[in-house]
Amino acid sequence: MSAAGANRIAGAGRLTPANTVRFTFDGKSYTGLQGDTLASALIANDVHLVGRSFKYHRPRGILSAGPEEPSALVGVRRDASRHTPNIRATVQEIHDGLDAVSQNRWPSLTFDIGALNDIGSPMFSAGFYYKTFMWPKAAWKHIYEPVIRNAAGLGVAPKEADPDNYAARYVHCDVLVIGGGVAGLTAALSAAESGARVILCDENAHPGGALRFEGEARLDGMAGHDWAVQAAGRLAAMDNVRLLTRTTAFGYYAQNFVGLVERVTDHLAAPEPDMPRERVWQVRAGKVIIAAGAIERHMVFANNDRPGIMLASAARTYLNHYGVAVGRKVGVYTANDSAYGAAFDLKRAGADIPAIVDLRDEPDAGLVEEAGVLGIRVLTGHAVTGAGGKLRVASMSVEPKKGGRTEVIPVDALIMSAGWTPSVHMFSQSRGKVAWDEETGRFLPGTYAQECASIGACNGTDGLEATVNEALAVGEAAAKAAHPKAKKPSVAISVGSAGKWAGGMVGAGPGAEAGKVVKAFVDFQNDVTAKDIRLAVQEGMHSIEHVKRFTTNGMATDQGKLSNLHGLAIAAEALDKPIPKVGLTTFRPPYTPTTFGAIVNHARGKIFDPMRRTPMHAAEAAAGAVFEDVGQWKRAWYYPRAGEDMHAAVNRECRTVREVAGMFDASTLGKIEVVGPDAAKFLNILYTNPFLKLGVGRLRYGIMCREDGFIYDDGVVGRLAEDRFHVTTTTGGAPRVLHHMEDYLQTEFPDLKVWLTSTSEQWAVIAVQGPKAREIVEPFVEGIDLSNEAFPHMSVAEGTVCGVPARVFRMSFTGEAGYEINVPADYGRMVWDAIYERGAPMGMCLYGTETMHVLRAEKGYIIVGQDTDGTVTPHDAGLSWAIGKKKTDFVGVRGLKRPDLVAEGRRQLVGLKVKDGKSVLEEGAQIVDNPKQAIPMKMIGWVSSSYWSENCGAPIAMALVENGHNRMGETLYVPMPDGVIEVEVCGTVFFDEEGGRLHG
Repeated sequence: MSAAGANRIAGAGRLTPANTVRFTFDGKSYTGLQGDTLASALIANDVHLVGRSFKYHRPRGILSAGPEEPSALVGVRRDASRHTPNIRATVQEIHDGLDAVSQNRWPSLTFDIGALNDIGSPMFSAGFYYKTFMWPKAAWKHIYEPVIRNAAGLGVAPKEADPDNYAARYVHCDVLVIGGGVAGLTAALSAAESGARVILCDENAHPGGALRFEGEARLDGMAGHDWAVQAAGRLAAMDNVRLLTRTTAFGYYAQNFVGLVERVTDHLAAPEPDMPRERVWQVRAGKVIIAAGAIERHMVFANNDRPGIMLASAARTYLNHYGVAVGRKVGVYTANDSAYGAAFDLKRAGADIPAIVDLRDEPDAGLVEEAGVLGIRVLTGHAVTGAGGKLRVASMSVEPKKGGRTEVIPVDALIMSAGWTPSVHMFSQSRGKVAWDEETGRFLPGTYAQECASIGACNGTDGLEATVNEALAVGEAAAKAAHPKAKKPSVAISVGSAGKWAGGMVGAGPGAEAGKVVKAFVDFQNDVTAKDIRLAVQEGMHSIEHVKRFTTNGMATDQGKLSNLHGLAIAAEALDKPIPKVGLTTFRPPYTPTTFGAIVNHARGKIFDPMRRTPMHAAEAAAGAVFEDVGQWKRAWYYPRAGEDMHAAVNRECRTVREVAGMFDASTLGKIEVVGPDAAKFLNILYTNPFLKLGVGRLRYGIMCREDGFIYDDGVVGRLAEDRFHVTTTTGGAPRVLHHMEDYLQTEFPDLKVWLTSTSEQWAVIAVQGPKAREIVEPFVEGIDLSNEAFPHMSVAEGTVCGVPARVFRMSFTGEAGYEINVPADYGRMVWDAIYERGAPMGMCLYGTETMHVLRAEKGYIIVGQDTDGTVTPHDAGLSWAIGKKKTDFVGVRGLKRPDLVAEGRRQLVGLKVKDGKSVLEEGAQIVDNPKQAIPMKMIGWVSSSYWSENCGAPIAMALVENGHNRMGETLYVPMPDGVIEVEVCGTVFFDEEGGRLHG
């Protein structure tokens, strides 16, 4: 007995009796010990009822001692603003002031109105919602959906903003070891002593794994847990090792990228204010060693969910690590050797073990003999067919598995073990293929897809000595893979005795067979019974993935860690198929529930979607710019003067650019440096245009297609040297174009000597366009002759502007003579101010994106994503001239030859003249060729760009129209709410069709 709980055993466990902690559960105060989990502290205080189940609201207790816990989910409050629902009591460490509450019950945990669902359970069998809520159809939105949404979930989501901080780290290592049990510790020691950079993560507060409860294990002449503490200390002292406790590997992604989440302060009563609550580690490892162990399975029998019924390994953990007995009269039900160790430990600690019920006919004789010596009755060939009690288990009903007299044995706790399931979750997440081992009846790692290895129990390795030898070899091999000249590790581990874990079963046990109307639970969190699994098969679900969705087995927050194999076995039995033929559900990240805070991290509030500003933003704001959001960029939309609305400002800006000059901030354009001896060859493959013979100092407009032949992006490419190109992309296309290039360079053309660098943020870009553009910028430019003869349209040169190194591009997106001046971003504001100070007295204006759109539309220049929709080819867009006539290969060349892409009737980009001369069409408006046809009308196209053009004195528009290139001069119609607007199909160039203004 102890002040820290009536079930605390004096002298047992590894916690210090003097370190007491006060906490509350459902408003009642309790005492625990520092190092307790909420689960162990509650059991110490003889509290087993901790929650209610999701569907039936049945009383639920603590089933496990680890992250696989499906039932003991609680809400945890640190203060008024910190409430986290659905915390596993088996993982949450207690601290002074911890306030936990049960969930999914009203008005109280012991008396819950929702338990009426249990009485009406025949109405709520698997799949009932698919059949019940389909009629009447109108009732779904107004009746069914609100009720279901109110009933959904277990805990209540917090309404307050999350006040906690979260952190993230990016690290590389030679070897990442997932799991800190004997296998993980041994492999980490072996790899680390060979000189490899090692990260070892373990989800518990202290490494040790099964050694926390396995009291018989001996390593290097000491108790197993003592050895684990010493091994962890050795690793922590090594400079090439990072030991992460309270850290779960939650996701295994491509190229050995593994996500870890570390619980930093959840176990502290008063953490420092600047400490993060959790930290996400994003690890790229040369080799991943998975040492995730195995998960004990429960037995499937009637009422196996009563509080006080738990896994044998959990009971042993609570006793040997936390010093807590799970009951005073503990029944044991097993099909596995390891449960005997739990029974023996409890017996020696003073608990009464009225019987060990072993489903097997001939368990290990030595274990049966030892039980006899301890005075424990063993019933072989027997089964527990039901549990008595309600808010806590009170008895177990036992009978011979082949039929016979039922014996009711009083108990206040019942521990069970159906065997052990290798934890192949992380292996499966790596895209590895598991294989069914018929001899042992379990799925094991089979075909590997990444540089990883599984060791220990998760690899099906049985026995302590075999596990240690395997881990030593794999750790050494991983180090040598990273460093071929790695030294041989000096670590050697002698192995003594260990407990026995042989045997096991999957599926429903006696008393829960087909035809029995009992609640024998397979999935505790979602209230899925053996009967539900069989019903799913009866209803025609023959794939385990269908069974999963029909019953929700394995779809809860525990991801079926306990239930999946049982559900699979029951379905296989009902289908009369071998288990492998039924299939296995997919294991997906996260391995255990991960908070949104950890995932979102710093990306909250103002930096949820980070705002990007150009180097000239402050100057534009001072000039009165109205900004618009373009992706993450703030871009100047227009510059209104006193008394001007948007339309008046844009009209003025459009006239000024055509008549004098305008200055525009083009810094947001994507910019990619393509460098290397094969740079021209690479661009020649990526773009439809020819680039091999592009001269140094020249520019070329380029179209980039996908493999299917559709336009992906466009931009201007400048050749600065034989082996260096400056590539521009659309503002929104910068990241995807770089990704597109990298993808082809790494996967299709790895032999090309090319290097790609994003320089979008390096250069500030100032575009000066208009008849006086050269006169305005020429005084600031040194080292470049800007005359038409020396520097014609589509030229590029490097020199200085305002004394700053610069790249000057003679190009235009307005159709006027223009110069795009690229200077280092830090000097952008200075150069901008200098040019504006000279240009303003000459009549130059600043103009924004809206004016830019109008000016480019006047010239028929497209915007990818506005005048294209992912189904437009260069020919559709009127850009056939941009496809190299002599090119035999480029990305998209085969796609462009597909019959559908050269067929008649494709939607093609055309211009539209509005016949009334005043109506500005709505972008996205549909187009028809006969306005008098019946509704629904046949749409033949849509308006992609539409503006009032002050320079043309009329509205202008571009549209994608079926067979548009052959409809020139034809009248089409745009139906609008206020009437039908007549338009005439024309070319896409509305201003300066000959293009003479480009040359000044």
